[in-house]
Amino acid sequence: MPACNTNCFEAPLSKGFKKLGLVVGKHPWVFLLLPLVLSGGLGVGFYFLDEREANDIEDQFTPTNGQAKKEREYVKTYFPHSDEFSQLRLYTEGTYASLIVFSYSNKDLLSKELFQKVIDMDHKVRSITTELERGTYADLCATTNGKCASNAVLDIVSNAATTTIDYPLHQGMFLGSTIGGVTLKPNSNAIQSAEAVRLFYFLKDAKTEMDGSENGAWLQAFIDTFSKEIPDDMISVSHFTSISREEEFERNSKTVIPLFSITYVVAINISIALCIRLDCVRNKVWVALAGVLSAGLAVLTSFGLLLFCGVPFSMPVASAPFLILGIGVDDMFIMISCWQRTKVHDKVEDRMAETYMEAAVSITITTLTNVLAFYIGLLTPFRSVQSFCMYTGLAILFCYIYNITFFGACLALNGRRERSNTHWLPCMKVETPDEYKKSNACSVGGAYDPETGAEKEMPINFFFKKYYGPFLTNIWTKVFVVFLYAGYLAGSIYGCLQLEEGIQLKNLAPDDSYVASYYDNEDRYFSSYGPFVMLVIKDENFQYWEKSARENLNKCLKEFESSDMVAKNMTISWLDSYEQYGASTGLDISDKSVFMANLSKLFAVSGFYLDVVIYNRKILASRLFIPSINIATAIDEKNMLNFFRDTASTCGQIMDLSNPADLLVYHPAFIYYDQYAVIVNNTVQNIVVATAVMLVISLLLIPNPVCSLWVTFAIVSIIVGVAGFMALWDVNLDSISMINLVICIGFSVDFSAHISYAFVSSSEKTPNEKAIDALYNLGYPIIQGAVSTVAGVVVLSAAKSYIFRTFFKIMFLVILFGAVHGLVFIPVFLTFFGVCGVRSVEDEKSQTHVDIPGVQSMTISNAIQHLMIAPDDSRAFMHPGYNMRRVLRLT
Repeated sequence: MPACNTNCFEAPLSKGFKKLGLVVGKHPWVFLLLPLVLSGGLGVGFYFLDEREANDIEDQFTPTNGQAKKEREYVKTYFPHSDEFSQLRLYTEGTYASLIVFSYSNKDLLSKELFQKVIDMDHKVRSITTELERGTYADLCATTNGKCASNAVLDIVSNAATTTIDYPLHQGMFLGSTIGGVTLKPNSNAIQSAEAVRLFYFLKDAKTEMDGSENGAWLQAFIDTFSKEIPDDMISVSHFTSISREEEFERNSKTVIPLFSITYVVAINISIALCIRLDCVRNKVWVALAGVLSAGLAVLTSFGLLLFCGVPFSMPVASAPFLILGIGVDDMFIMISCWQRTKVHDKVEDRMAETYMEAAVSITITTLTNVLAFYIGLLTPFRSVQSFCMYTGLAILFCYIYNITFFGACLALNGRRERSNTHWLPCMKVETPDEYKKSNACSVGGAYDPETGAEKEMPINFFFKKYYGPFLTNIWTKVFVVFLYAGYLAGSIYGCLQLEEGIQLKNLAPDDSYVASYYDNEDRYFSSYGPFVMLVIKDENFQYWEKSARENLNKCLKEFESSDMVAKNMTISWLDSYEQYGASTGLDISDKSVFMANLSKLFAVSGFYLDVVIYNRKILASRLFIPSINIATAIDEKNMLNFFRDTASTCGQIMDLSNPADLLVYHPAFIYYDQYAVIVNNTVQNIVVATAVMLVISLLLIPNPVCSLWVTFAIVSIIVGVAGFMALWDVNLDSISMINLVICIGFSVDFSAHISYAFVSSSEKTPNEKAIDALYNLGYPIIQGAVSTVAGVVVLSAAKSYIFRTFFKIMFLVILFGAVHGLVFIPVFLTFFGVCGVRSVEDEKSQTHVDIPGVQSMTISNAIQHLMIAPDDSRAFMHPGYNMRRVLRLT
């Protein structure tokens, strides 16, 4: 059966890297110094870091093309903020401070004794001052009828001795968002007790830069005041402001900086531990340090360049250096592994050529897949994801460049030291080992395997070849692996079905932030009632005065109220009020002229003039407010958003079949809810596009199409596993985890591509032998890479931030499942299809053995390939331990 090779790209790429290895081996100092100069120059870009930081949560974590943003522009145009403040009618969250006052032991906060403490908190807020000219709340507050907008609950409860307080509506005022933990009297809407009260303090919109500074100063003073513990054993207070999310989000970066220092130390120590040798000449301590330094230089160069170019630096980018450190060290282990299998007596440049020819193609595959996966992530509509992908993708590219230049130069210099047989630390020449002469390990070194001419094998390589490989290729082990994979796949699919969408805003702040406490108490006490959603009638031709039109509108409202997410009979409608006003005054509002002429009378006795846009005696637009309820989870938010938009579309048909009315639903919270509309589609889009790209790269660079399909299979399998198990680990599908799934796409290729490439390149005859050979050559480097990458992110598990803990969780899953696929599943699955390992008839003919005087028996093709690789290297060619099988595999 003929083999199916697609090495038209792989073969010339290998030859090109062979030439590069020769150049690096001959001129290492050039390739050492140029990256240092480049990184030093571009690293100055970190001077602009503070200017480039992007901490606007709405800008970074909501879709750039979100429907709610377009709807907000319409509302802003037709219903701009008025000098008369109305919280209900804000098209933004506004500029405000808020307190949640709640009682201990579930005591009634509305009792006279406890409510006096609420009043005291109100006085405390109003007494806050700043050093600016307008530094009091009275100077800055949003006003209604010339007075600061008050908290109605304070006035109502103050008169509780003589007034029964109905809930949630009391004399037309909605209390669902200001009184929480309510217990009603039996068979009544009257409040019996309440556990919490929420107070709002809105400031005027900033029209000038000075206004913004004054508002910001007062809000900061508010935060400082209530950040101190309230000395009271009966009540507690949570506080929040409109600047709190961004302020606390920015603080996230400060919590992770110390962790990076720890990570760097851990990475250095692990790299040294994995590269250390008992032989004082063959020791790779300096090489390990160079590999870690190379990754650090890549971060310095790439980040500095993008900061110079003005690319926004989003908070998730702060986790990228942890990732780059792992990737750089992973590639380092591959190159060291290839170097150790070259012949120690060859010239350094020849050893470098052979190292590059084997390792560079492998790390090129993984680099291309990683970089393209991140750049595909730029297609997402989340700026935080785009920023992360831009920085990380470029950093991986520089990490690759520095690995084949800076690190290669360090490897060549270390090779020169080894060739001169000098000690790794004092660099003094030591004796070569002599089995007839006793010596200590510090004064003797430079041992090698006389049969292969290469460095002595690590014990773990011997383990993979003699024990693990044969065990894994045993028929019963293969059966067990198949059942194990079936269990893995079943658990993954189950987890995917449990996956929830959306990021909770409190997760953008550190765990110990007062923001998290406020959101927790908000969920605890005020989750029964959601926002009042604007229903905007955009249709200029809607006949408000016609009775049939009003009836159709009422039918539409009944459609909304049919859902258990909408409160019944609580809709705020100027049109209903106008009908009641007309009935009480005897006006026939079914007449157009009467309808339009008397609207001003309604507006004079209500605030509804803010809800109707009239131009040239024509109503251009109007709005009503529909109350939502039972919106407690991210799923509830998603369902509510979809329900309101779908119902608004349906209502347009109900109101006028011949000319459907144009309706719009909006609330400021919809800006954040919009992530639910795009997160799944964009994640699937990224995965599908990236998987297709990975398949193309694998087909081009792995010289066997069937094995390329196995690599693609591994990508899909690992992504499904990560998505499923992250759901079981309490991680939602949001813009943060989307970033990590982009990482997953790239990383899922790494280990499987290494093993598949080694399997295809192996000169062994049977699939089982090829699998054993691939594990023998790359099993230990995969373990090294997995351990080093996990070590690079493990400290993030201790971070006090959801962002960085999520990064650790998903990276851990990616590396774990990637390593299991590379070391267990893929080697077994590759043996099931002999096409990946069957030689062609021509190959078999070319394997005829010949005897060359002075050289062990070898095949004709091996001899030809050796002469093509090193025609002048007669010493190596004549060495009785020359590994001709390796020459075949490399070429």
